[in-house]
Amino acid sequence: MIFALVGNPNCGKTTLFNALTGLRQKVGNYPGVTVEHKQGVVALPQGETVTLIDLPGLYSLTPHSPDERIARDVLLGYLPGTPRPNAIVNVVDASNLERNLYLTSQLMDLGLPILVVLTMGDTAAQQGIYVDAATLEKELGVPARAVVASRRSGWTELYAALLELSSQEPPPSRRWNLPLVVEAEAEELADLLQRDHQLKPREAFSEALLLLGLPEERREHKDRWSPEVRNHLAGDHLRLLREGVDVSVSIAEARYADVGRVISRAMRRESVSPASVSDRVDRVFLHRFWGYVIFIALMCFLFQAMFSWATIPMDWIKSGVDALGQTLAGWMPDGDLKDLVINGIFGGVGNTIVFLPQILILFFFISLLEDTGYLARAAFLMDRLMSRVGLHGKSFIPLLSSYACAIPGIMATRTIDSPRARLLTILVAPLMSCSARLPVYAVMIGAFIPAVHLAGFHIGKFYVGLTLPALVLFAMYALGTVMAFLMAALFNRTILKGEPPSFLLEMPPYRLPSLRTVLYQMGERAWLFLKRAGTVILSISVVLWFLATYPKSPDGTSKSDQIRHSLAGQIGRVIEPAIAPLGFDWKMGIGIVSSFAAREVFVSAMGTIYNVADDAASDDSKLSVAVGEKMKSDINLRTGKPTFTPLVAIALMVYYVLAMQCMSTIAVVRRETNGWKWPLFQIAYMTGLAWVVTFLVYQGGKLLGFE
Repeated sequence: MIFALVGNPNCGKTTLFNALTGLRQKVGNYPGVTVEHKQGVVALPQGETVTLIDLPGLYSLTPHSPDERIARDVLLGYLPGTPRPNAIVNVVDASNLERNLYLTSQLMDLGLPILVVLTMGDTAAQQGIYVDAATLEKELGVPARAVVASRRSGWTELYAALLELSSQEPPPSRRWNLPLVVEAEAEELADLLQRDHQLKPREAFSEALLLLGLPEERREHKDRWSPEVRNHLAGDHLRLLREGVDVSVSIAEARYADVGRVISRAMRRESVSPASVSDRVDRVFLHRFWGYVIFIALMCFLFQAMFSWATIPMDWIKSGVDALGQTLAGWMPDGDLKDLVINGIFGGVGNTIVFLPQILILFFFISLLEDTGYLARAAFLMDRLMSRVGLHGKSFIPLLSSYACAIPGIMATRTIDSPRARLLTILVAPLMSCSARLPVYAVMIGAFIPAVHLAGFHIGKFYVGLTLPALVLFAMYALGTVMAFLMAALFNRTILKGEPPSFLLEMPPYRLPSLRTVLYQMGERAWLFLKRAGTVILSISVVLWFLATYPKSPDGTSKSDQIRHSLAGQIGRVIEPAIAPLGFDWKMGIGIVSSFAAREVFVSAMGTIYNVADDAASDDSKLSVAVGEKMKSDINLRTGKPTFTPLVAIALMVYYVLAMQCMSTIAVVRRETNGWKWPLFQIAYMTGLAWVVTFLVYQGGKLLGFE
């Protein structure tokens, strides 16, 4: 048995799903599309089990985003390769009963057994709202149970209802007091659907209402219906327009009238203070000045935690990878296979895994902010700024996620209803400085930016305040963010021209977060990150190892001779004329080409080039220092001057801020846009942007005498 968990956004559906399924759940993609679905197993009394599918949140069966469309298609059985559920578990927010029951009225038309689960009863009580589940069950004609998922209250009754749902009959058919002309057309269309497509009467009438009130549904699924059905729809649409009947409005009014009747009997409202706790907190959090101050303070704390708290677990992972690599190195005989395993596989995958703690910390805070209800407020605040460049308020969360990794950031754009705003967000998300750029920043700043104290004070031997390296690091993050907004504004006025998308957002009440839900979300994102990024980097690392290893150098045995002679060295010298105006030589060219798979590969690539891998490979921090020292002492044989200078270091960091140096991100963009058009455009514009801005920085610095 397969049950679909359905409900409005922010109704407590995910908390209920995690509480019911525990660790017996998995995340995957629906067949043929990029939208994720969560599926779990619920253990019922008497040893029975059912499969529960957590569908994306939706307000009605009229879809406005990819997530909502997939949820609708699963419920109607439109999605190939996915069986239609046997029953529906409809999660209803007791504090927003009227809006939630509109979806319930549509679900009751589908001819599937339904269980209504009332959540947020504690939040409703704070607003003076009390819903009687027994009366609601009587008025709707379907079972209704009240629970508090975070405290597992009402669990016994819920399990019993789920057990009965597997053998329950669909709810009785309801008529919605439609205008006579709409009723007649729906009946006539339902007869055609029964005749041509063998639908049951109940299912046919529900389908007829959906098709009559949703013109875009006819276009999207026109090949599904017989010619007679399509012709009938076209004729009905024109005739109803001539008679001045708006079918969508008529159906909505009829449903809300019935919902209002149910609410008048099942809900009791008591007078409460005119300003709720959420309202009073919002006066500060959404203030035109203090709201931004609080937001910036929270973001600063988040990034500080992400960079400082992750240090210890990152060191553990580094030590574990190094220890495993050293153990294998001791077992394996010298040769190319050993070099491939140690330097190719462990070097590539280890560089990816090491950033997992930062990903987890980021999603820990994002989940906390989302569960408490603050994230919706942050999106509202940022919409004022983002709408000016064509972005959406919901673009804030994907862009925020991209500070850790662009992959989950791009995946998070699925919640944006506007296709244009979603594509615009995908195109600029990789400009946000992700954690993979940190190794490049760390090496360049540590080696070439002096530790000058700009503002602060000393406490004994410790300095508290702003230093030049910290300012440069902040400048790199600020550059990426500013360029993301500038490019969004440019695309919004050129290739993706259009009106700013409307932004309608429900403000959920503030509530205590569920630690169980937060931990589940962290685990899901960690697995997706490792699976989607790690596997790609593994394969690319093997390719890069091959390029740096073959053909073998006939003239020498040193690593520098080998790399110069290898395919990677040849590629570096071929592209040197293109990067020389930026202050880069062929060795940096190898690092840039190598790090196309992942930006952090640049550090290990430069370590190999400068022949420091042998004595520093067991400690990444030593490797970084050694690479920096080697860079500082490297002399350009043609000019007799240092190859690296502070200006070259700044130029290199600017290039990495703006360039598309991530194969995994390209793969995800291809999946999300269903083709190669936009990934190739993204590579072209980001590479061109990186070259132009880096050229201006380097050549401008030379003119100002900073060489």
